[in-house]
Amino acid sequence: MPVLLTSRLRLSPMSENDWPCFLALRSDPQVMRFMGVPLSEAELRLKFSSQLSGHVFAIHDREGECVGDIGLQVSTHNAQEADIGYALLPQAQAQGKGYAQEALTAICEYGFSTLGLQAINAWVLADNAGSVRLLEKRGFIRTQVLEKAFEINGELYDDWVYRLER
Repeated sequence: MPVLLTSRLRLSPMSENDWPCFLALRSDPQVMRFMGVPLSEAELRLKFSSQLSGHVFAIHDREGECVGDIGLQVSTHNAQEADIGYALLPQAQAQGKGYAQEALTAICEYGFSTLGLQAINAWVLADNAGSVRLLEKRGFIRTQVLEKAFEINGELYDDWVYRLER
């Protein structure tokens, strides 16, 4: 997998060196409030190991600090479609700087040009206003509303499905 560069970021294929960043992201209550129930460190280690062989990138700022991750999961049913996921560390002051926009643009271009994807899907909780704005700004179109379809800590949330076509 290539390294993806933007004007301010370096997206490098996830490696063992990115474990501390992955752990920090998935242990942060502010990040996890939109992603699901926090997992144990052992469960996170298994999840991390599975990320090493996919199209998952660590997001580093120009100083080399890991500020988040972003990845594409190509569909097992249709190799021309993928789901996207991303997260930024709040304590790295990465949120609100446009880093997610840069990383999202870079990985969409990678998906369309390098992987030959025809569509990229994103699943986002309706309450995650920042992610909704980001997807819509990038040109993703909301295609579906799944009412009370995602549960976190016993509470049901609406799940919105977005799609960006080539």
